[in-house]
Amino acid sequence: MSTLKPETRDLQKSLEEDVEAALNPGEAQGYYRDTRECAALLLIAGAALLSPPAPRPKK
Repeated sequence: MSTLKPETRDLQKSLEEDVEAALNPGEAQGYYRDTRECAALLLIAGAALLSPPAPRPKK
């Protein structure tokens, strides 16, 4: 049996759980877009940025 005090064992167990969680993270919480959706948004944004400016009326 271990000779560690109960508080030390609890702390050690807690630290082991924290390290295990850090080394094996689960899937991050958040909203992830589909690759095709991202590609479509990128094409639309690129087309808007590359389109020529609207003509200005002559004075």
